[in-house]
Amino acid sequence: MSNNWVVSANASDVSRIRYNDQGLIPVIAQDATTRQVLMLAWADAEAINRTLHEGRVTYFSRSRQEYWRKGDTSGNTQVARSLHVDCDGDVVLLQVDQKGPSCHTGQDTCFSGGGPQ
Repeated sequence: MSNNWVVSANASDVSRIRYNDQGLIPVIAQDATTRQVLMLAWADAEAINRTLHEGRVTYFSRSRQEYWRKGDTSGNTQVARSLHVDCDGDVVLLQVDQKGPSCHTGQDTCFSGGGPQ
């Protein structure tokens, strides 16, 4: 990957990404302003590359086996501000500017209740 990125990321961190046996890595999207965790999705190397170069967040759908840019059908877009890799290299954190709800249910976050009490 070149450093002609529009998203802030450390090249050595990006090179440490460890994809699983299916070539995927979990990606946590976090609101860059509020720091609220929005959602978890999956990406492969091409999705990470597209996100870094385009800014609009691209994920890989495990069920449909295709790329999807957040908001292309719903209008609820995510623009990546920064990409971080955890200490083991097996999780990516994207800090994003979220427009509209991030969850397909219409909630602001996929972690809006419904969990253990």
